[in-house]
Amino acid sequence: MRVGRIPYINCYPVYGAIDRKIVSLDADLVDGVPTALNNAMAEGALDVSVISAVEYARDAARYLLLPDVSISCDGPVRSVMLFSRRPAEALGGSRVLVSRSSMTSVALLRLMFENVWKSAPTYVPSNAEIADLERSTAEPHEARLIIGDAALTLTSGASALAADYPYVYDLGSVWKEWTGLPFVFAVWVAQRTTPVQASLAVHAQLIQSRDWGLLHLEELSVQAAAATGVSEPAALEYLSGLDYGLRYEHLAGLTTFFGKLAASGRVPDGSLAFLPAA
Repeated sequence: MRVGRIPYINCYPVYGAIDRKIVSLDADLVDGVPTALNNAMAEGALDVSVISAVEYARDAARYLLLPDVSISCDGPVRSVMLFSRRPAEALGGSRVLVSRSSMTSVALLRLMFENVWKSAPTYVPSNAEIADLERSTAEPHEARLIIGDAALTLTSGASALAADYPYVYDLGSVWKEWTGLPFVFAVWVAQRTTPVQASLAVHAQLIQSRDWGLLHLEELSVQAAAATGVSEPAALEYLSGLDYGLRYEHLAGLTTFFGKLAASGRVPDGSLAFLPAA
């Protein structure tokens, strides 16, 4: 069994007990940014993985959702951010750099421009990990979508680059204001071809590790601060503000998002399918 993991700190609560050998995982962990894990699952190179919500919608016939685990927010997410030199409504025709690392965040941003800000910028794929920020500053742009640890670094004031962008939009907050619903950025899925009992075993171990992580966010925030350079209080506020479940309200947000994407022809119209209970 090969199980995918995003190396961003937002996955620490799900994998923290596994990393510390408190919970055993009957699989090999494979790290990758969201788009890399999306591709690996699409190619059949992983058995179970966290993937972008949009990847599930793009090819739902391939996957089964793991119940009760996601990376979600109900308001501010703090790590999926549009940093802009001008108001979003005034970005028509402007170059907006978008992270290559996340399908879901880019799809959400497009919906925001089309439906909330009523503006049509030019989207330019760009690298936006922490190590890329300084290098890409000279690339012509008026705004940039940054996700994950890099976004948290800018929003927390741990990077001087934040001063270049007087307008900052948290996409979790914008979605909440628009729809009144939580937003699901990432889900855990199994290949439909993976033996069900093996997927169930991994699911149970991930849930056990997640439950440990939610009880030890202060310990994980120390690790997160060391990894990103943000303060421990900022890391704790960030991790505490995320939701790692997948309840009815999350499913309402998820299906609303998928419905809007399907209506614009960006994903097939379909339904959710879950890994069956043991």
